[in-house]
Amino acid sequence: MTATTVPTAATTEAAPARRSSPPVPTTRLVTVELRKMFDTRSGFWMLVSIGVLSVVATGAVIVFAPDSSVTYESFAAAIGLPMSVILPMIAILAVTSEWSQRSGLTTFTLVPSRGRVVGAKAIATVLVGLGSMVVAFAVGAVGNVVGSALAGVDTVWDVSLAAAPQIVLANLVGMAIGFTLGVVLRASAAAIVAYFVVSLVLPGVLELLALVREWFLDLQPWIDWNYTQLELFEGATNTGEEWAMLASTTMIWIVVPLVVGLLTLRRSEVT
Repeated sequence: MTATTVPTAATTEAAPARRSSPPVPTTRLVTVELRKMFDTRSGFWMLVSIGVLSVVATGAVIVFAPDSSVTYESFAAAIGLPMSVILPMIAILAVTSEWSQRSGLTTFTLVPSRGRVVGAKAIATVLVGLGSMVVAFAVGAVGNVVGSALAGVDTVWDVSLAAAPQIVLANLVGMAIGFTLGVVLRASAAAIVAYFVVSLVLPGVLELLALVREWFLDLQPWIDWNYTQLELFEGATNTGEEWAMLASTTMIWIVVPLVVGLLTLRRSEVT
């Protein structure tokens, strides 16, 4: 019969205490997501194209527009057209990069809370959008001054201070649609195709339906996000009913799909 040795405090070492590391701060997450938006070739050239196309559009107005059309509104409209397409693409790529670049497993291992990662992506997207619009407004202002001087006409500032925030909001709505599609589909190609369908094909279908069905004519502004976005670009959203229409389309096309997309994203497998 062998004797068993009972371990004592003197013969055993205390287990080391588990140290808990503090969570990654949101500011660092946003900084990382901003860097990701510049790191890839597609993201880098997409951002560069905003400045390039702003200059090209400004030059086109100076060269081709008649003297009577050399106004700040003309420059803003010319610059706003490519931006309304590029900014949603940036929002889509910001979300889908984790899946298209296959970096999601690393990201969600370092930061297990997927909601925080998506929130950081949303903040980074808004910051890039606001920065891009500041650049666009500045380029348009310079173009207006130079264009009016070359044409020999008075410099016309016909975009009111009240309309400028609505133009910014319209671009942010477009980015939010792209961001939502990125969260729901999580594939760059699919989300980009879906955005063009929603922004180019769907408005024509709804417009045709409003023409052939009189009952839908009054309903269209409440469900067509392109209709309310166009009102924002024109600075025409002024009444309470018009803001309610914007809230309705935002709920239908952004809030509800985004919530559904976040729920599926939190439970989906990441490779």
